[in-house]
Amino acid sequence: MSANPLPPLFGVNIDPSTTHLDQALIRARLADQSSVELVTIQDHPYNPDFLDTWTLLTSLASRTERVRLMTNVMNTPLRPPAMMAKMAATLDVISGGRLELGLGAGGYEEGMQAWGGIVGSTPGERFQAFSEYLAILQGMLANAGREFSYSGKFYRVDHVVNGPAPSHRIPLWIGAGKPRMLRLAGSQGDGWVIGTIYILPDQLDEVNRLLDEGAVSAGRKPEEIRRGYNLFGVIQTNSAERYSFRKPGILQGSVADWIETLLHYHKRYRHDTFIFWPVAGNEEKQIRIFLEEVVPEVRRKIIDASNTEEEHS
Repeated sequence: MSANPLPPLFGVNIDPSTTHLDQALIRARLADQSSVELVTIQDHPYNPDFLDTWTLLTSLASRTERVRLMTNVMNTPLRPPAMMAKMAATLDVISGGRLELGLGAGGYEEGMQAWGGIVGSTPGERFQAFSEYLAILQGMLANAGREFSYSGKFYRVDHVVNGPAPSHRIPLWIGAGKPRMLRLAGSQGDGWVIGTIYILPDQLDEVNRLLDEGAVSAGRKPEEIRRGYNLFGVIQTNSAERYSFRKPGILQGSVADWIETLLHYHKRYRHDTFIFWPVAGNEEKQIRIFLEEVVPEVRRKIIDASNTEEEHS
């Protein structure tokens, strides 16, 4: 399989913390003033220490001008698909066409159940519910201004007319780790996204195989599906700076180490989208180092390698 020809995308994560709202605004402005494309926010409504992701995303849209805004990823069982289509189109219009929509089936069942949002009692039923969710969301966004109906086991809409129309075709990213969801991401999504702490590098070959299978089954080219990695980690600013983490998948190293690692992910595993989630140290400083030292060099080397391949093809 040839390398992914899509140009690389970079972004930073913003935690929707109630106690660090100032940091959310700072990170969004830093990203907006840099060369990165994305600001992303996780969605865990059952966490009492988190603000509502959609409200925060809307606020950031009004405080930024260029950077794209992405849910990473939206908890679909707690947000009905028809309303999600309305919300997405509205925010896309407000932001001038800067919304990218990351969606997931929800991973914390206890929290979703407590909030009355879980759909389906088995993994198979939850997968079917998510598939129906996608069908309604995509159908309503693509048919804004026209009647749309859908009848499934878990969701249905009857002769609804969605509006406003989004300002652009909103890219859909699917957060997935299991085989059926990965195939669905390949067949229906514009991109797939997961964190380094959930899917380790030695699992990425199998992930790519399933994404490719899903794409081919839908008559799509596998290389058209973006592959995103949420990079949980620390950029060391000196050799004596070391952290001990219990959870595998957390990256740790110098600027040069990070550059080498991201280039390896791109060349070896076809990753084209990298979103930084700092987990220790001075996180604002970490963000600045990623934006100013890591991203430009990785982008330059990926583009240079692509140009060299084209010259020799």
